[in-house]
Amino acid sequence: MGKIWDAIIIGGGAAGLFCAGVAGQLGKKVLVLDHAEILGEKIRISGGGRCNFTNLHSGPANFLSLNPHFVKSALARYPSKEFIKLVQFYRINYHEKHQGQLFCDDSAKQIIDMLLAECAKGSVKIQNPVSIEAIARNGDSWVVHTTRGVEKTKSVVMATGGLPVPAIGASAYSLDVAKQFDLKVVDPRPALVPLSFTSETFSNLNELAGLSLPIRIRAGSKGSRYGVCRFNEDLLLTHKGLSGPAVLQASSYWIEGEAIHIDWLGAIEVGGGFHCDDLFNNEENRLKLTETILASVLPQRLARAFAEQRNLLGRKWAEVSKKDRQALKELITNWSVKPAGTLGWKKAEVMLGGVDTKELDGQTMMARNHSGLYFIGECVDVTGHLGGHNFQWAWSSGFACAQAL
Repeated sequence: MGKIWDAIIIGGGAAGLFCAGVAGQLGKKVLVLDHAEILGEKIRISGGGRCNFTNLHSGPANFLSLNPHFVKSALARYPSKEFIKLVQFYRINYHEKHQGQLFCDDSAKQIIDMLLAECAKGSVKIQNPVSIEAIARNGDSWVVHTTRGVEKTKSVVMATGGLPVPAIGASAYSLDVAKQFDLKVVDPRPALVPLSFTSETFSNLNELAGLSLPIRIRAGSKGSRYGVCRFNEDLLLTHKGLSGPAVLQASSYWIEGEAIHIDWLGAIEVGGGFHCDDLFNNEENRLKLTETILASVLPQRLARAFAEQRNLLGRKWAEVSKKDRQALKELITNWSVKPAGTLGWKKAEVMLGGVDTKELDGQTMMARNHSGLYFIGECVDVTGHLGGHNFQWAWSSGFACAQAL
């Protein structure tokens, strides 16, 4: 155990590899330890295999944390434009999809190869697969016991991610280490995850499985952990419940026992040129069937389902009373439903909660009461919206940490 590393980074995912590459190129002696046979598996499967590696508009407003100000320093020091420059330097072709989301044209493996190349430039040593048996403080340094031996280091960086996708070896190891050193942890739960419903709630929508459409969604409450959210995104009806970007976004704010609210026409209104009042008050529709009128702005199957729910199927608009029209409008523009739960860690994209940011220095990611112990990436109580923001947090927090090692 003669050699003393400047930093041992535990976790060879997005945050860990990026931090290692930056620190190595700053002249630090860095060792990365990971339990997986193949590094960067979560990067590889992200974005349908094309990795939504950042977002053009990534900023503090795109993140959830008990301390919403915590992200500001790291994001300011390493914004998305800096990572985009790195991607361009490696001549990785990419495209913008939706609301600033950037994806590789070819493969997520290009991002993994880039991170490994950056580590190689910094002479970073990577050991995998290897398991950590213990981490202990020893005077001014740290001792890490592994299945391959014992290593000594000035700093330990915890970058093991969160609990989603257990099939690729996700674990709560960083949270266990935090607790070992008496750091508070905000209870983790699945985020960016589809919502499930009781069969009773959902039976009348079962035949609509497979339908996708843009909607406006609202979830959360003023008194809840992260307040209220509103998103204009696509919703997908499935056999198990609701999914698609709109629902994944809302799931981070939703609290068990509360309803979510959907305006099925809200996204069209945002697009301009349409107001739902025009639809419900247009007397030119007098001789049209209710479901035909609704089908002018909604998928036909959904239009029929809503008309049926208010017993208006097959009825001409002229036959529908003002009261019934108002009830139909309320149903469509403020559809309220209580999810039974989420589809859990297997289907979650990220973890909500993690190491309490009050325990960490936002400039360096170091634990305030344990010199040389750092936490970066998903294991921290910082969760991004859908669309590349969680990767940006990996890069920004990893960069801030690397500067401090």
